[in-house]
Amino acid sequence: MNAHARMMYLPDTMTNWPWPRAINPHFEDVKAEVDASFRDFKALSPESQEAFDKCDFEHLRIGSELMNVYFIVDEFTDSENAAGTKAMVDIVLDALDNPHKARPQGECILGEISRQFWARAIQTASLPSQRHFLDSYTAYLRAVVVEAVDREQSRRRSIDDYLKLRRDTCGAKSAFAVYEMGMELPDEVFYHPVIVELVDCIIELILIDNDMLSYNREQATGDENHNLVSAIMLELSLDRGGAMAWAARYHTDVEKKFIDGRSKVPSWGASTDALVKEYFDGIATWARANCCWSFEAQRYFGTMGPEIQQTRLVPVLPKVNYKDTSVVAQVNVTDLSKIDATVHREQPSGGLECLILWPQVM
Repeated sequence: MNAHARMMYLPDTMTNWPWPRAINPHFEDVKAEVDASFRDFKALSPESQEAFDKCDFEHLRIGSELMNVYFIVDEFTDSENAAGTKAMVDIVLDALDNPHKARPQGECILGEISRQFWARAIQTASLPSQRHFLDSYTAYLRAVVVEAVDREQSRRRSIDDYLKLRRDTCGAKSAFAVYEMGMELPDEVFYHPVIVELVDCIIELILIDNDMLSYNREQATGDENHNLVSAIMLELSLDRGGAMAWAARYHTDVEKKFIDGRSKVPSWGASTDALVKEYFDGIATWARANCCWSFEAQRYFGTMGPEIQQTRLVPVLPKVNYKDTSVVAQVNVTDLSKIDATVHREQPSGGLECLILWPQVM
């Protein structure tokens, strides 16, 4: 039977971003080691393990392990109710507070995974970076619980209200701690209002891109309420193309705010200033890496990522019954390559011409 689905246009938000794609030369070796040790936990279903194996994470040992922790926390909590999510979050927080304490038998595997990650990280991470990570990662986990409550209640937030929550649920701020693990950045620097504002800019860029690029998968699995595109559509009464255009303009505004804001950074002396510059170069590169990863891994676009990155056109996946099977089994993004589409033009309510495709799935 033939099925029809639209294709959406993804604006190219990173065209003018000054930080290019870069990858650590030791990445492949470290990734292989980390993935092998993580696979030993046998924490994922075969379908989720397949999705995990398709993801490439661009950092050395601690960063790679942290990305794996994010992935599995996301997989475990994405379909949980609020009570189940809170129970998992409490386990993870207790493991981080007690990295040298054996976890209880029969406990959710998230506890041991988190404990081992943090026990290794604190061996080399500076004390300021440890504090900063724990503060921001705790905020991330608490926000994941709020997201679960929203999901349970089918709550849809306004743009501003959504962004306040999403800045934490995207997890970017705690991930940035990887860049300062070898630094001694004093709290007076780290929490300076100008520094905080610039960090928030990069978080915004990451979440905007992530929500635009993951929207297709999330709308298919019924999880689109926690997505900026959906919040824009709801509050501004825009169609999908108009919401994507609005998000792209917002992305441009945030880019400018970050670039202009760097001139306002105070000086704390040559040595500290050099660390601040290194830190900002790192998190600015993360914004680029997040976008590249979304196309180069297969989590969102299957094997068509490079092609979609060029054409900016992606088939809208059909709705699935989220509760029947795993997300990976439901949303087979690899099947995008089987689509034969014809093109016509349509003007979305946002005012930006958007290509809409009516494909035929064979």
